[in-house]
Amino acid sequence: MKVTTLNLNGLRSAERRGLLPWLKAARPDVVCMQEIRCDEGAVGPELWSPRSWKCGWTPAVQKGYAGTAVWTRSARTGEVAGVRFSGGIGHARSDAEGRATCARLPGLDVWSVYLPSGSSGPERQAWKDEFLGHVRPWLDDLLASGRPTLVCGDLNIAHAPIDLKNWRSNQKNSGFLPHERAWFTDVLASGWRDTFRELNPELPAYSWWSQRGNARANDVGWRIDYVLATPNVPLVRAWIDKDANLSDHAPVSVEIGPLGPAGE
Repeated sequence: MKVTTLNLNGLRSAERRGLLPWLKAARPDVVCMQEIRCDEGAVGPELWSPRSWKCGWTPAVQKGYAGTAVWTRSARTGEVAGVRFSGGIGHARSDAEGRATCARLPGLDVWSVYLPSGSSGPERQAWKDEFLGHVRPWLDDLLASGRPTLVCGDLNIAHAPIDLKNWRSNQKNSGFLPHERAWFTDVLASGWRDTFRELNPELPAYSWWSQRGNARANDVGWRIDYVLATPNVPLVRAWIDKDANLSDHAPVSVEIGPLGPAGE
């Protein structure tokens, strides 16, 4: 099974840049989307209920802002069947902003999660830190359940120097602050696995580039998009499609091996 995560920077924008043809060519089984920036009334049925996909949506209350979604290949294709969707993680503000959607498949849960950015100032950083504090025990609960789970999305943190080009000059900037990195280290120490780094331990690779200057052309980026896996998810390979050019982020994908008997 192939699972892909992508911050769209707007569903309609990504669609104009070739999202649907890219999905047809790349053929992921599950797609986790962040920053959809729309609700059902803002897009047509070709995007809200596209052919051959079953979709779970968690739009933000504020129109044109944040929001997450998970698309799974429809049972009509014979690939992913029996899926159930839910939204939110029990934190009022983040749920109002649509920052989490879950697809519960037979034998596997897949979450699309969008953590706030703190780069615009102290108030935003305080909100990000509040959300990190809530997410931490939530991740522990997912681990404790024993259910095979992937948590996918834009986490807005580069964990280690290998995960951003100019790490020395960013040590006081949101996304690479010491306490954010320590939070991520603690998450991994608890049992979660950074799938890309586990399978590509020494590969510098990025998933987001500033739209200023020639950051993308010069590959001056950050790896802030992740697929985290519980210990009981078998991994085959993980990669970043830098050339997809669907938004300022790149799709991050993981191929997982066969899971055990479906569990509830």
